[in-house]
Amino acid sequence: MTLNETVSTRKSIGFLSFGHWTPHPESGTRSASDVLLQSIDLAQAAEDIGADGAYFRVHHFARQLASPFPLLAAIGARTSRIEIGTGVIDMRYENPMYFVEDAGAADLISGGRLQLGVSRGSPEQVVDGWRYFGYQPASEDDADGAEAARQKTLLLLQLLEGEGFAQPNPRPMFPNPPGLLRLEPHSEGLRRRIWWGAGSDATAVWAAEHGMNMMTSTLKWDESGEPLHVQQATQIRKFREEWARHDWGFEPRVSVSRSIFAITNDMDRRYFLGSGERSDSFGYIDESTRAVFGRSYAAEPDELIDQLRQDEAIAEADSLLLTVPNQLGVDYNAHVIESILTHVAPALGWR
Repeated sequence: MTLNETVSTRKSIGFLSFGHWTPHPESGTRSASDVLLQSIDLAQAAEDIGADGAYFRVHHFARQLASPFPLLAAIGARTSRIEIGTGVIDMRYENPMYFVEDAGAADLISGGRLQLGVSRGSPEQVVDGWRYFGYQPASEDDADGAEAARQKTLLLLQLLEGEGFAQPNPRPMFPNPPGLLRLEPHSEGLRRRIWWGAGSDATAVWAAEHGMNMMTSTLKWDESGEPLHVQQATQIRKFREEWARHDWGFEPRVSVSRSIFAITNDMDRRYFLGSGERSDSFGYIDESTRAVFGRSYAAEPDELIDQLRQDEAIAEADSLLLTVPNQLGVDYNAHVIESILTHVAPALGWR
């Protein structure tokens, strides 16, 4: 399949919000209440204009969205069609038992529309914040908690299968069904809607080995010195090659995140004209991890279409998450999303 043939494939297009808020007078989200309520409104607006997904980043100890399931449940109750997800939940902070109960409830409220991205997470606001939540590394060699996150994720996947594992009380307060008990509420099908946020080729392969969909974002561990989109395309192909070696019983999905702004009016020009970057950047996100950070795209639609035709990772993926400047308000962010759906996606065959 050639690049142009791949690009012509229809894509699921949603937004990804980091949920920033700050008490600055020029911010459209000056409090946690503002960003939560506006996130619900933006998901509804995105559904109304034909977008496919509303996704939210999870960051602890920050003026950003943190506990995802109340928000996802509220969006699920307000909307009827749009996918609702995370990109991503840091599993170092999670109790898989509570996760399954909360996720099951939110998924049932939404009618089975949750798409949950999980991972080890990204650099934090505080040092080893997950330790404050009462969690410890998996071993002495697991200083950053990565192995603990993977072990919790494997337990999560097992629990989502819905098999009983807990010995029932012989004298329960209420009658039990026969056999071992599982966590409730159980949402059938949610196990197939778990995504792993892969920052490297190896973790992409690991996601396929364990039957998870794959997310890759606007940064990746630098493994070749090539541009982000080229490295991600390789990463996606390795994921799919590994997936083909297993029989998970469903087709996997792959998403990429991008900052893309179509300049169509004066407000767009004021915010974004000249802000698009022509190339990626490279740097260290900690003392030993070199990463490649993806460029942002900001141009008038015709130029934007030409630029996006060259993005190999978008071509390889079936889902595209548009990062949005949530502090600019619901109406403007709905415009940002609609501009891509109207002026860019059809020309690329995504719609």
